[in-house]
Amino acid sequence: MASSSHRRPRPERRTRRVPVVTVVAVAAVALVVSLVVAFRPDGGSETGADGGARTVVPAAGAGVSGSPTATGTTGSPSPKPKPSTASPSATAGRASTPAATPSGASGSSGGRSAAPAARTASGTAPSAGRIAPGTSYRGVATSYDVGDGNGACSYGPTSDVMTAAMNTADYETSKACGAYVLVRTGSGASITVRITNECPAPCEAGQLDLSRQAFAKLAPLSAGRIPVTWSLLSPATSDTVSIRYKTGSTRYWCGIQAIGHRNPLARLEVRTSAGWTALARTDYNYFLSEQGTGCGGALRLTDIYGERLTVEGIAVRANVVQSTRVQFARH
Repeated sequence: MASSSHRRPRPERRTRRVPVVTVVAVAAVALVVSLVVAFRPDGGSETGADGGARTVVPAAGAGVSGSPTATGTTGSPSPKPKPSTASPSATAGRASTPAATPSGASGSSGGRSAAPAARTASGTAPSAGRIAPGTSYRGVATSYDVGDGNGACSYGPTSDVMTAAMNTADYETSKACGAYVLVRTGSGASITVRITNECPAPCEAGQLDLSRQAFAKLAPLSAGRIPVTWSLLSPATSDTVSIRYKTGSTRYWCGIQAIGHRNPLARLEVRTSAGWTALARTDYNYFLSEQGTGCGGALRLTDIYGERLTVEGIAVRANVVQSTRVQFARH
C-alpha cells in the first residue's frame, strides 16, 4: 500500500506540469508578438474601414516588406503623383473614327456638335504657322475701304465690316484666313476683327490693314497709321463650320473651302481607301484635289490646336455653302 501510495502522486504532478508549460508557451508567443508590433515602422496599426486604428498581426511565416514613406521637410508624407487625365491621341489616317453627318448632328449654344464622335484630338497640335496662340505681336494698323467685304480669303461679299487684311508674311498662304484677332492700342482701346484679306507690300510683317470702320474704333481715320499689339482669339460664337466646293468642282477635280471656323484651320483632309490624305492649300484659301481624290467623300478638318472634326455627307455642289453643324472648341 505504501508503495502504491507513493506511486499515485506522479500522475498528479504530471497533471500540474501541463498548465505551467502552457502558460510559459503563451507568454513566449505574446512576447514575440509584442516585439514584432513594437518594432514595426508604422507602430503596428492602420486605419480600418470605420476610421479607427486596428492592430495588424503578420500571418504566420509571412515576410514583411515595403519601403518607408517619404517625407518632406515638415515630416508629412510626400503626395503621390496623380494619374494623367489626358486622352490617348488619335492616329492620323484612322478611318474607323465615327463621323458626324450634317443631318445627324445638332448644334449647341456654343456652336459645337452634339455628336462627340465627330471630335477628336491629335497627339500634337499641327504647326500654327507664324501666328501662334498665346503670343502678342507688335505692329502698326492702317485702314482701307473693304467695299463689299470680299477679299483674298475668297469668303465672298459680307456685311460684316469688323474685318482686316493680314500682311503677306503673316497671311502665310492663307493660313491666317478666318482668324479672329484682338487689336489693342497704347491708350487701351481695342477691337476684335476677322482676317478676310491679304495686305501685300508695302505692308510689313506685323501690320494689319483694318476696315475703316474697325480702325475708327481705335483712332480717328486721320491718324492714318498707329502702333498696335495684336493676338489670336478663340471667340464665343453660335456659328458652325460650313463647307463650300469651288466653282467648277466635280468628282474628278475639286477645290474645298471651310468657312466659319472658330480657330484658324491648319489642315483639310479627304478620306480615301488608303486613309486620310491632306490637300494642298492655295493662297486664295481653297484646298485642291487635282485628281479628284476624295471629292464628295468624308472630310477631316484640323485646327491649330490639334482638334479634328470629321464630316460626312457633303456632296459636290459647286459654290454652295453647306452646313456641317459642328464647331471647334473654344480656347
